[in-house]
Amino acid sequence: MKWGEITELHPSRFVLVEAIKASSSNRVRQLEEMAVIQDYVNPQEAWSGYKELHKLHPTRELYVFHTSRSDVEVVEEFFSGVRQQI
Repeated sequence: MKWGEITELHPSRFVLVEAIKASSSNRVRQLEEMAVIQDYVNPQEAWSGYKELHKLHPTRELYVFHTSRSDVEVVEEFFSGVRQQI
């Protein structure tokens, strides 16, 4: 689903989406096709849903956006430190 379709189906909502088709250019991730996993009114619930699903499936490319955004480009930042598993 394209971002425009998502904003029409879920107006004024936070959406947890999975990137289906995406590309990167100059450290910007452009999401071309997405699947909506869940929509929320509350941003804290949206992030809780994200964290829970990411914990179960860490390799899936998941994002939370508000549908008031006109586009969904994501600036890529690379982590280069030590991670500790809890």
